[in-house]
Amino acid sequence: MSVLVNKNSKVIVQGFTGSEGTFHASQMIEYGTNVVGGVTPGKGGQKHLDRPVFETVSDAVKLTGADVSIIFVPPAFAADAIMEAAEAGIKVIVCITEGIPVKDMVTAREYIRGKGCTLIGPNCPGVITADECKVGIMPGFVFKKGPVGIVSKSGTLTYEAADQVVKAGLGITTAIGIGGDPIIGTTTLEAVQLFANDPDTKAIVMIGEIGGDLEIRAARWIKENCKKPVVGFIAGETAPKGRTMGHAGAIVSGADESAAAKKAVMRECGIHVVESPATIGAKVKEVLG
Repeated sequence: MSVLVNKNSKVIVQGFTGSEGTFHASQMIEYGTNVVGGVTPGKGGQKHLDRPVFETVSDAVKLTGADVSIIFVPPAFAADAIMEAAEAGIKVIVCITEGIPVKDMVTAREYIRGKGCTLIGPNCPGVITADECKVGIMPGFVFKKGPVGIVSKSGTLTYEAADQVVKAGLGITTAIGIGGDPIIGTTTLEAVQLFANDPDTKAIVMIGEIGGDLEIRAARWIKENCKKPVVGFIAGETAPKGRTMGHAGAIVSGADESAAAKKAVMRECGIHVVESPATIGAKVKEVLG
């Protein structure tokens, strides 16, 4: 089992022929991902990386049966790309693009509501189901198959957590990098719920950061509904108040958005909170017995 993507997923790349799309699509293909084509307006009918290039997402879906899309489109056009994918019937949309205007994302998120799709990102590393399917920019060699699901706001900490878990003798079902922008598609809670319902995921690693209340909402749901052990970490302990750190959403505007406040709530809700990402693997091994 896996969540969101697996070896049968048919993936297209929006912004296929650009430098970012080309590089990461090549890496995804090398990992074994079933990339069935890509979309670059004005280049429909061409071949790229030995795959067909389509003029529109709709054309790609009709001719390849694509159900997953990854977006490498400049910020000014990325929200339109998200909406185009949803309109064409793509079920899982992964948007890597950083710097999309907030008002554009508000429009896009509202537009895709009710379209039956899941948006991951923007400004995220993507999704990987270990040894099956990589839809993103993460280093695939770090991820080995096993019983642990990862949800993270931070790309770098996603890789670090996976590495720690694998070195502890375990492995990953799926890792979801949800992104750190103020407006994102899939929340921490929604990702945790996917793992809670996946029979092959025996433990969950939840990595958050200062700002917002995504981790608090997830923690309260976990306390009431999740029987699986959850290991948590919050980044940004030393960040100055009122300053954005790295991610556009990582800014503390209230007392309950600090790292200390989030960790306190998480502990109250039964989450095994670690103080350093370096101890994630050991803690997961401990809670799984």
